[in-house]
Amino acid sequence: MEYAYLGLGSNVGERASQLDEAIRILDNTDGIQVTRKSPIYETEPVGYVDQPQFLNQCIEIYTSLTPQDLLKECLHTEQQLHRVRDIRWGPRTLDVDILLFGNHIIDEENLNVPHPRMLERAFVLIPLNDIASDCVEPHSNKKIGSIVTADDSVKEYKGL
Repeated sequence: MEYAYLGLGSNVGERASQLDEAIRILDNTDGIQVTRKSPIYETEPVGYVDQPQFLNQCIEIYTSLTPQDLLKECLHTEQQLHRVRDIRWGPRTLDVDILLFGNHIIDEENLNVPHPRMLERAFVLIPLNDIASDCVEPHSNKKIGSIVTADDSVKEYKGL
């Protein structure tokens, strides 16, 4: 059993409901128990910027799955919420990324953990810090709480 951290994002449709549904689906998956979840943050898109704002959230899970099996379940969850992959970094109903998997460093063709752009993205680090400030990022050997910096473009989501 390992603790892992997932990043969730949505910017199409009922964004907050889709994040909640993704957490429900993951928590009901054999071998996955959702143990913590961050507040939801509203953020500007990165990469392809001609799209609506995102809602982002991080969750901590306790899992008996292998990293590859967890990736399959993350992709399956995206499919259940009608994720379409047309444009790189484009609009999506749901995105689920494996950010950390224990203290493992994984470098495989279809999976890189820690997530390769995690440290560049405040919309990941800020919610991750809410639930894992003492967790160590294995490449830098630094705690998340010592890496994260404030970013005015990442605002806690208060709903409508």
